[in-house]
Amino acid sequence: MALVYRPVVQLSGILLSLLGWVLSCLTTYLPQWKNLNLELNELEIWTMGLWQACVVQEEGGMQCKDFDSFLALPPELRISRILMFFSNGLGLLGLLFSGFGLDCLKIGERQQDHKKRLLLLGGMLFWMSGITAIVPVSWVAHSTVQEFWDENIPDIVPRWDLGEALFVGWLAGFCLILGGSLLNCTICSTELHPSSVRYAVTEQQDQCQHLETETRP
Repeated sequence: MALVYRPVVQLSGILLSLLGWVLSCLTTYLPQWKNLNLELNELEIWTMGLWQACVVQEEGGMQCKDFDSFLALPPELRISRILMFFSNGLGLLGLLFSGFGLDCLKIGERQQDHKKRLLLLGGMLFWMSGITAIVPVSWVAHSTVQEFWDENIPDIVPRWDLGEALFVGWLAGFCLILGGSLLNCTICSTELHPSSVRYAVTEQQDQCQHLETETRP
């Protein structure tokens, strides 16, 4: 497959992956994984993240408290901490490896095989980073929805709802997977510069003119 603007696609892939990695790091530390709005006091909104629980008051702003113990957290939050750390680390490694494999980087320009391997490794790391970001976010969302519709819980008990951080995490995983896919798609392509395209068209026109002159009586 010939791709005229392969460096442009590579740059789009690396920028999309960078955006996903930043959103993944942001998701890790946002306290809005779960939201709880108390009907008795509508001026307060409780939020829960991987590291702390917060209460948002209309007049007093936001007050947060860190969790006392890692083992006291629910299983989905404990595993989510670990997976989000893996996602951030894999995304950072993907940026480093794929950055050295870009065509626009002149370092190692004569070693195209090594640059392709670095680009392939970076794309695979972005895939793994995106998956490890989507899994914990989806797990917390699934458990939250199950608890929300649990008929065994009395109606008077407040229910947790999906927080904004979950949607940021889904977007982060999608950007990482799409960015890694763009990078890997350019590995099998051959770079074709616009100058070579113009040269090929000119050469074809010359051949047609030469055939016309030979066929004239």
